[in-house]
Amino acid sequence: MGLWFRDVITEGTYEGHHTKQVQKGLIIGLVLFIISEVFAFFSVFWAFFHSSLSPAIEIGGVWPPLGITPLDPFSIPLLNTFLLLSSGAFVTYGHHALIAGDRKGAIFGTFITIILAVVFTVLQYIEYSEAGFTIADSVFGTVFFASTGLHGLHVIVGTIFITVGFIRIFNYHLTDTHHIGHESGILYWHFVDVVWLFLFIAVYYWGGN
Repeated sequence: MGLWFRDVITEGTYEGHHTKQVQKGLIIGLVLFIISEVFAFFSVFWAFFHSSLSPAIEIGGVWPPLGITPLDPFSIPLLNTFLLLSSGAFVTYGHHALIAGDRKGAIFGTFITIILAVVFTVLQYIEYSEAGFTIADSVFGTVFFASTGLHGLHVIVGTIFITVGFIRIFNYHLTDTHHIGHESGILYWHFVDVVWLFLFIAVYYWGGN
């Protein structure tokens, strides 16, 4: 990722290679990438609903399986939902401030987004540490940690994207009309937000009751 960021920044900021045609290609690449991510999460949700809608006799014929105490959706998960939705609002504010030429607003909105993302990741770690089951505990533990862990990985990657955008804003790399890299990171972050809403409703709330 570091080498890729380095090359893209060099080509777009210092060499002027990001023409309109190149930017169009980058947008298409991002769209295809997000589509592939949608199918990755679709497969995990498929596994979850396949097991939860018709629990097998091997797990007691109930969901959650016998012996599994699910997490309280109205504790850390609800707080994390608030944090992610707030981060989406702040990153959008920063984006609009960048377009409007408001440098301070762009820096502020992007910085708060990074802070909220880091707090989300820390709370996710705490949640995992205090969970009464592991990934090896029945199909419930497997699909829970596979889905939330995959999302957590995306949060970390998205945080890196937004952080790189923040550094570029701080270093005057981005303008109100030329910031496709940062905009791509923002779109990726909104995708992560939407996936979390599905996770909270399906896995934490419905799947834990």
